Amino acid sequence: MADAHKLDCESQAADCRFIIQSEDETEAIELAKKHMREVHGQEYSDEELQEDYLQVV
Repeated sequence: MADAHKLDCESQAADCRFIIQSEDETEAIELAKKHMREVHGQEYSDEELQEDYLQVV
């Protein structure tokens, strides 16, 4: 079974229940960057998201 890469936005912003989960790490990072920019008005680098926010499940 392949690993999935997950960002649970609720763990970062209590009022947001958005969850990203993908077997493709690049896709998960791109979706997370887009969500954080469009919904929360915050810019994150790929490295920040990968190291600080993405979980491998």
